[in-house]
Amino acid sequence: MVTRRRLIAAGAAGGAALLLPAGRTAAGAPTAPTALIDPRAVPKYVTPLPVPTTMPASRTSGGVDEYVVAVRQFRQQVLPAGLPATTVWGFGSPAHPRSFAYPGPTIAATVGRPVRVTWCNQLVDERGRYLPHLLPVDPTLHWANPTGGVDGRDHRPHFTSTPGPYRGPVPTVMHVHGGHNRQESDGHPEAWFLPVARDLPAGCADGGSAYSEFRDLAAERTGVRCAPGTTSMEYANDQRATTLWYHDHTLGMTRVNLYAGLAGFYRLSGGPDDLPSGALPGSLPEQASYDLPLLIQDRTFRPDGSLWYPESRADFDDYPGPYLPGTDVPPIWNPEFFAATLVVNGAAWPVLRVQRRRYRFRLLNGCNARFLMLSVTDHPTRRPARPALPLWQVGSDGGFLPEPVAAPRILLANGQRADVVVDFTDVPAGTELYLVNEGPDEPFGGGAPGTDFPAADPRTTGQVLKFVVGDRAGADASVPPGQLSLPACAPLPAARVVRRLSLNEQESSAGPVRALLGVVAASGRPVPLGWDAPVTETPALGVTEEWELRNCTEDAHPIHVHQVQFQVLGRGHDGHTPPGPAERGFHDTVVAYPGQLTRIKVRFDLPGRYVWHCHLLEHEDNEMMRPIEVLPSGAAEGGDGSSRRAGAAG
Repeated sequence: MVTRRRLIAAGAAGGAALLLPAGRTAAGAPTAPTALIDPRAVPKYVTPLPVPTTMPASRTSGGVDEYVVAVRQFRQQVLPAGLPATTVWGFGSPAHPRSFAYPGPTIAATVGRPVRVTWCNQLVDERGRYLPHLLPVDPTLHWANPTGGVDGRDHRPHFTSTPGPYRGPVPTVMHVHGGHNRQESDGHPEAWFLPVARDLPAGCADGGSAYSEFRDLAAERTGVRCAPGTTSMEYANDQRATTLWYHDHTLGMTRVNLYAGLAGFYRLSGGPDDLPSGALPGSLPEQASYDLPLLIQDRTFRPDGSLWYPESRADFDDYPGPYLPGTDVPPIWNPEFFAATLVVNGAAWPVLRVQRRRYRFRLLNGCNARFLMLSVTDHPTRRPARPALPLWQVGSDGGFLPEPVAAPRILLANGQRADVVVDFTDVPAGTELYLVNEGPDEPFGGGAPGTDFPAADPRTTGQVLKFVVGDRAGADASVPPGQLSLPACAPLPAARVVRRLSLNEQESSAGPVRALLGVVAASGRPVPLGWDAPVTETPALGVTEEWELRNCTEDAHPIHVHQVQFQVLGRGHDGHTPPGPAERGFHDTVVAYPGQLTRIKVRFDLPGRYVWHCHLLEHEDNEMMRPIEVLPSGAAEGGDGSSRRAGAAG
């Protein structure tokens, strides 16, 4: 078990000046090697909350809604007006140049109606030359590695001296997180592709090792042939109505590609899981302003407004450095990163003017490593926070819960979503309320803020969003959240197989090396495995399995499984402590606590190659991801040597 790490929270404990100088703070925490904007000097609650627009569709053909969505680089006002704009990456429709934004426009989909997206990598300048990354890319990881050529792509390169950051063309591939999609449309991390650029290096691979195969599979199924620099994916939307999101999933680069801005909402509505008309705000088009998505992320900025991300392991306070070939310690990659400024929908500390009525908020934790503990209070800095209004959770990753759950505070792990209702009806006009965060400014291990760990800095990362309550305009036809009748949530059938899996971390005398997933041997010993080890998760098509996740590390990990929405069975020393009410629905991401066994029930019904991984992005990018091979019907379950038959499991 590794020792608890003190990680960089750049600028979070700096002085009162706008610029935070290099060096160490009075508390001894490391700061960046260059001056950064001090988050305490950034004006709060002056920017109106941006609401993502809807992605323009290109056409509808044969009952399929078609989109062309590109990735581009542009400047956007992320910090409040008066401070510099920020160069970011984001999404938009090439036919509608003004649609490009960070986060990207929302893809509005309907249950049972397919969506086809042609994703375009347009990270080139006005002269057609490739754009290098905005952030430092560690070339020593097991990563996409385009300039390694066909033979060297998707591998860990070998160096005889310490390399600098990768500055070549940037690969991308998009994953609809939580989507029930075929393998060729899942955004496999080795299905990345490069932009069409006039100056690609000689011998450079223009696509990942799975790109051509999945591109051709998609073409056979849809008849759509992709041009270079693009790929086509089709989403059947044959799942419960819910809030999904799309983001980059390139092997070994997700942390920096997503931090640069590559994320957006994918909203799946309609079908039998839709609430009755008017039962919740947002169920009718004219009520859209009462149904709002909130993408919460943390970012650190330089004085010129540019994004800052750790540039070296020297930014990590217990790493002696320098990198030496043969030590296997990455010279740039950091185990986790906690930035200094909270950003909602692409704006730092925005304000939302609400009416005295009920609002539906679709919360998404899009941070790299930060767990969020959210509540609505009447004071932005008082700790412990005293909730002023309950958060009524009506849905999770996989759609509506069996019944509404009122909570003073909601834990939101990386990649997770929570569908909540906040009732401002009885709040006097003129009242100011705050969405605050009491999650830690360090790796999360469970427990309560102020008791088991220090809460986030109440001056900075402990604040998220301000609400200003005004009088209601018109009637509120929605139902009080405690009176809602939500759609039924049928459980999966009993599990036939138990799969014993492990979460692990590797340390060296030079500091953390990587995080890994693996299996548990019959002896009970964890067996860590890298990304390219032989496949051990080989479920048979349509067979319900129970996965036991044994966390052998000191920190909690949000574990995300592709293709499926699963059910949480239990936790604790033996995995039999039942989940709380907010976890009784369906999920695609679950928190695995340190020293505990987390049990989930899962069933795959699409064959092919998928992945499961930790959604702490720095972990995912450095080996904490494993392949899944879903076998045809009738194939033998197991494959990892540790599965056993379950009598009446689940």
